[in-house]
Amino acid sequence: MPRDIVHEPDSRRFVVEVEGQAAYLVYRDGADGVYDFASTYVPSALRGRGIGERIVRHALDHAREHGWKVIPNCWFVRDFIERNPEYEELVGG
Repeated sequence: MPRDIVHEPDSRRFVVEVEGQAAYLVYRDGADGVYDFASTYVPSALRGRGIGERIVRHALDHAREHGWKVIPNCWFVRDFIERNPEYEELVGG
């Protein structure tokens, strides 16, 4: 399981390293505090462990804490929000 998910604002991603491999969510800055959550990637050897969901949850919690709205262009983020309606309030743009 991932230990520390890190926000790397210069790279515009949330990333965690697991077993020497990086899993991440990439976003694009938008206007007026709206961020496009564009892509989520988990290496195939790490899939099925809930790592992607932990990264998405962490990124959405970060968005909430900082007053961001998100555009869930990544299908994985969109599906996560559909399964976790407590994050629907963050969708905007």
